[in-house]
Amino acid sequence: MPRRSPISPSHASLPEARRSISAILARAKQSLGIPVIASLNGTTFGGWTAFSRQIEQAGADALELNLYSVPTDSNGSAEDIEQSYLTMVSAVRAQVKIPVAIKLSPYFTNLTHFARRPEQHGADGLVLFNRFYQPDFELDSGEVVPIARFSTSTAMRLPLRWIAMLYRHFGISLAATSGVHRRTDALKLLMAGADITMLCSALFRYGIDHLRTVECEISEWMEQHEYGSVAQLKGRLSQQNCPDPAAFERAQYVRAVGSFHVRTG
Repeated sequence: MPRRSPISPSHASLPEARRSISAILARAKQSLGIPVIASLNGTTFGGWTAFSRQIEQAGADALELNLYSVPTDSNGSAEDIEQSYLTMVSAVRAQVKIPVAIKLSPYFTNLTHFARRPEQHGADGLVLFNRFYQPDFELDSGEVVPIARFSTSTAMRLPLRWIAMLYRHFGISLAATSGVHRRTDALKLLMAGADITMLCSALFRYGIDHLRTVECEISEWMEQHEYGSVAQLKGRLSQQNCPDPAAFERAQYVRAVGSFHVRTG
């Protein structure tokens, strides 16, 4: 049998699911005064394109393509998988006129190389990074247990590092997700070069009003440090502007390890 790509062609129709998505988006557009961005995770080529069209027709202001795929075929090369992603991005771009962002995982052989390619296929932004579902085992029952845990601020360091390195290397927008819980997390990511910071776990924990709290605290910090706008601070600590660019690379590993103090008594 031919091996199956992570995004394989299909003509399967899911009219009920599409109607449900359209209804949700329509209600959101009617009740909100802010842009509505839909996030889509497809499994087939036909599904990606059909749902993208439906989402735009339902009134979404932008679309995030959530590339949540765990390759399990040992015959599939990295280039095959990456090309299948790019083919899908091109196909979706041909179907919709709204802005399209690509949500990536950090698991690429050369993320710096791949990150510039979606723009060449019509993407308007990158979202870094996807947090993959991680199952656990229940030893007594011998079952695989689904586990969904909230992120912590520590998770923010991975997108912070990569956004700082990718900042201004190409024209595509950069959005940070994972580990954004408070003003310090958002400010650090903005100073790394992020155009957008996203909150999820924090809103589940503290409620939707937490957005107002974080926004007020950011404004207060900026005023204290004499920043007149977000544009003034964005990218200030990117690799391009950092006094010690090696801080984002392996060159700092020995220094970091050397900072640990082992307790001997």
